[in-house]
Amino acid sequence: MPDRNPVFTADFGSASQWVAGRSWAYPRGGPTNPGDDKLDHLVTDPDYSRSGTFRASRRPDGKWDAGLLTTEGSDEGFMVRTGDTLEARVRLPVETGAWPAIWTWLDGGNEIDVFEYHPDNPDLLELSNHVRGGGHYYRDPSIRPGAWVDLGVDFGSRSVVWRVNGRQVHADRRGVGLRWRAYLIVNLSVSAGRYHPAPGPDVSRMSYEVSALSVYRSSWRRYFK
Repeated sequence: MPDRNPVFTADFGSASQWVAGRSWAYPRGGPTNPGDDKLDHLVTDPDYSRSGTFRASRRPDGKWDAGLLTTEGSDEGFMVRTGDTLEARVRLPVETGAWPAIWTWLDGGNEIDVFEYHPDNPDLLELSNHVRGGGHYYRDPSIRPGAWVDLGVDFGSRSVVWRVNGRQVHADRRGVGLRWRAYLIVNLSVSAGRYHPAPGPDVSRMSYEVSALSVYRSSWRRYFK
């Protein structure tokens, strides 16, 4: 088990912890990323992210104003690193086209997806290690639009381990290596339709909620497990 004294507890309203509306995971830092099949137009408006409810709303040009927060570029500049455990509680969106995620990023990569979700696959979470390859589609009746879900990820050097609602659901046996580190990103994207359906014309708003997010740092001995 990780040490239970968190090294990071998310306060989404904190400007020292989080930067809103831009990320170098997007071309030129944003605000759009059409190459990744996204309709997002990132905004700094606090109503779209700072309460922990991440929102998106349709724009006249067909894109969607969308909320994103990242620790990259913030005053604190927090990074997760090898051996850390992240825990979060989220309420999944219900609108087709919604694409919520919690993930990591640094220097053009170092991406671990704590989760991604698409309501057109209502019982499925996408769990991915883009650092060393590999991923898992986790299906369960407890995963459904509007459901509250507890997530946990151990960023091990030799294996990244995911838990959903307190149960281990995947260990990739690839890990992130000993010197891995990355910033956190929490956001709500909007699918453009290539891989998942775009929102219908009757949908103008969508949201999902992150009620808690903490990172726990283990002793150095756990780095080698």
